[in-house]
Amino acid sequence: MARSDVIAGLDIGTTKTAAVIASQSPQGTMDIIGFGAAPSLGLRKGVVTDLEETVKSIEAAIETAERMAGVSIATAYIGVTGEHVRSQNTHGIVAVSGDDNEVAGLDVKRVVDASTIISVPADRQIIHTLPREFAVDGQNGITDPVGMAGGRLEVDTHVVTAGTSFVQNVLKCVHRAGIEPVGVIFEPLASGAAVLLPEERDAGVVLLDIGGGTTDLAVYWGGGVYHTWTVPVGGNIVTNDIALGLKTSFAEAENIKHVYGTADLSLDLDQETFEVKALSGRTSRAASKHFLRQIIVARMTEIFKLVRANLSENCPPEVMLAELVLTGGGSLLGGLDGLASDYFDLPARIGYPIHVGGLTETIKNPAYATAVGLVLFAAAGDGGRPERTNGRGTWSRVATWVGQVFRL
Repeated sequence: MARSDVIAGLDIGTTKTAAVIASQSPQGTMDIIGFGAAPSLGLRKGVVTDLEETVKSIEAAIETAERMAGVSIATAYIGVTGEHVRSQNTHGIVAVSGDDNEVAGLDVKRVVDASTIISVPADRQIIHTLPREFAVDGQNGITDPVGMAGGRLEVDTHVVTAGTSFVQNVLKCVHRAGIEPVGVIFEPLASGAAVLLPEERDAGVVLLDIGGGTTDLAVYWGGGVYHTWTVPVGGNIVTNDIALGLKTSFAEAENIKHVYGTADLSLDLDQETFEVKALSGRTSRAASKHFLRQIIVARMTEIFKLVRANLSENCPPEVMLAELVLTGGGSLLGGLDGLASDYFDLPARIGYPIHVGGLTETIKNPAYATAVGLVLFAAAGDGGRPERTNGRGTWSRVATWVGQVFRL
């Protein structure tokens, strides 16, 4: 039986599809009451390549989550990613409309709307408008200007757009699985809602969500989102290199990566070996753990290089970055936080889902950060801050856009 007091999130990834069902307590906290995961075969780098396979993955994940929760769901918030998602920072300015020169909620809406008057190609749509900070009569750093006195209101906004056809194909799969999509969320924003602390967002933090097909980047500074981007490579490219280097199957390489893989350069692995199956699966041979680490470190360093180049291009010197947080299934490689810390010259940690109750050991895992974050971001409705749950403006616009795209 469907319940109106639950929120569902659906993370449709390259390697797995994960569904999370959460309920909100009277105190405003979110509790996970059901989750499910299924292998994903119909998506590649955030783009649907097989509608039917994607539908099957969604149905399997939803069924498992519903069985655990003891409820059925009719709607869900959907995570999207891929090279088609792009972002930019904009600025809006309006005159305060009231005779008493006091900023009202309507003024905030007007200035945010003014900041989104940008040129958007016909094949793209705005999916997020995230105010980072306001200014009243030149006074910067204001997070909530309502009630303040002034004549001029300004806002810095992070705007995220997505390719309409790419998102439409994902929504078609969700709808065919019997679920009505009520919102789309750029996945690193969901992950950030799940794993980041408010202090980290204020001080300046780089979030890297390493999935199977993509690595999503989000930079938070001054409490809000400053920059987002998607690298079109993820953990699967490491697995491919392992398969090629060790002359084995992709499935065997994936298993080897999880069991023996490490990016910890401090380990002495020169004399250590493990057994690897041949492509036929009938014979096996010894392989060097040192060689395996070389493959992993080389490929992950290439991904870090792309990220660092993008940060240099899009984050000016005044954007102070104090920490790096790695999450997603790809972050579980041993020693990856140390490798990233050395490469970016920043303290680094692995991001586990927080801000939510009911987490079991299975889902208290970086691989489920996006799925957990989807329900947190949806409940917050104001830029993914889990501690605030009264914002509704952003999601009303997203839900309207979903309806327009899908013609529901």
